[in-house]
Formats: sequence, structure tokens, C-alpha cells
Amino acid sequence: MRHLSILFLCLGIGLSHAFAQVTTASVYGFIRDDKGGNLPGATVAAIHLPTGSQYGVTTRSEGDYNLPNLRVGGPYTITVSYVGYKSEVIENVFLSLGQKLLLTITILSDARQLSEVEVRSNANDVLNNNRTGAQTNISNEQIRTLPTIKRSIFDYTRLNPMSGGDGSFAGRNSRFNNFALNGAIFNNPFGLDASTPGGQSDAQPVSLNAIDQIQVAISPFDITQSGFTGAAINAVTKSGTNQFHGTAFGFFRNQDLTGKRVKGTDITVPQSSQAQYGFSLGGPISEQPPS
Repeated sequence: MRHLSILFLCLGIGLSHAFAQVTTASVYGFIRDDKGGNLPGATVAAIHLPTGSQYGVTTRSEGDYNLPNLRVGGPYTITVSYVGYKSEVIENVFLSLGQKLLLTITILSDARQLSEVEVRSNANDVLNNNRTGAQTNISNEQIRTLPTIKRSIFDYTRLNPMSGGDGSFAGRNSRFNNFALNGAIFNNPFGLDASTPGGQSDAQPVSLNAIDQIQVAISPFDITQSGFTGAAINAVTKSGTNQFHGTAFGFFRNQDLTGKRVKGTDITVPQSSQAQYGFSLGGPISEQPPS
């Protein structure tokens, strides 16, 4: 009995650390006709254009649908079709890491001319059921364009207003964070000062050049994100597309980039040199010959 208790305790600890990780996004909403009625059985298809990945579902009895586990990024093309109605196509849809995009679509009868789509937003809508808690999403464009000192993920998590600038969030020590890469936990298992493996030697758990998007969740409403009291930092790596593409970078620092005076007092700056160079290459694993 004692061994079983220990086993269940270990399983409980393992499950609690298995949460607090996000690697995908989702789209949900309702499909309605031009009279405001719900359309059960309508087909909703989403295509991730860079890879050709296809996702599809039919609406339920209330006209609602849910497309879960979509890969982040885009662009997506979402097509809604139903017998007797004109197909509605929505293009250039981009999804952020952990995003739950509400997309309610109205399709018109085949006998009517398709009119423009009007989108309205209420700036005073502070509290609503579409919010998922205090979080910050860092896109791939921000990673590519914003400056970084150490080429570290934590140079970008500072964009969250709850960041303490040293890897801590909401006043909690950085060791209380949960860091997940593609759903795998990357916390420091030894409880040392650094929050991620290799942090004491100023090493990064993964090259910044391989990161696609980063999410910093402080108080998510999603119950699957748990096991932390600081922040849940979820990152996903880049994936290939149907076209070959690549990047290259160079990073260099030495003592000349360090200040020599502090509040009017000269200080001694030791000799130092740090250089990083790298590249990434992505594309299809196999390419079918033209028929």
C-alpha cells in the first residue's frame, strides 16, 4: 500500500508539470444564414497555405463549430460552404500561440448578391467571455526585428508588463515560472539560481533563431495551464513549408561595447569577447515531381 501511495504521488506531480504548455491555436464560432438563423451541417475548412495542411469540421446542431490544434502562424484560408448558399472565403488569417479566435460567419443564399463584410469593435469591451487572462504574445516578426542583448528568449518576455526584467514575473522568483518548448518542460530540475538549464553559464536552452512564437501567460483562464505561480512561458519552434527558405545571423560583443564610467567614476573594464554565428534552413522533406 505504501508503494502504491508513492506511485500515485509521483503520477500526480508528473501530471501537474505536464500542464502549463501551449503549442497550438484554435478557431471557433457560429455559422449563420442571412436571416440570423444557425446552420447545422455546414462545412468549415481551413488551409495553412505555407504547408498545405488542411483542417475541416461540420457545424453542430446549434450551428457552432470548433477547429482545435491548428498550427500557429499563417496565412490561413478559411472556407465555409453549405448547400443552397454561396461559399464564404476568408483569407489572410494569422493565428498566435495559444489564441482562441472567435470567427462567426454569415453566408448568403445563392440567389442573392454577396455584399461587403462589416467588422465592428467596441474599445470599452473590457470584460467579455473571449478573453483568456493576462498574457502577452510575441510574434515571429517581433523576434526578427526587435533588438536583443544576449539573444535570449528572456529579452523578449520583458515585453510583458508584469516582467521584472530578470526573468521574474508578478513579483515571483524566476524559478517559479514554467518554461515549455513545443510542449516539453525546460525547467531547471536542480533548483539552482537559473530558471532554465544552462542559465548559470549564460547559455540558452534553444537557439533564438529556431523560435517561431512565444507566449507569456500570467493568469490564464485555461485550466490546463497550471503548476506555476510566476508565468507560463510557452515557445514553439519554426517548421518547414512547401518552399525552401533560410536565415543567417551574426552576433558580436567585446569590452568596447561596455561603459567605462559609472556616475563620473572611471572603472576597469576587463578584456572580453563573445561571438555567435548561425543559420537556419527549412523546406519540405520530400517534393513530389510534377504530374
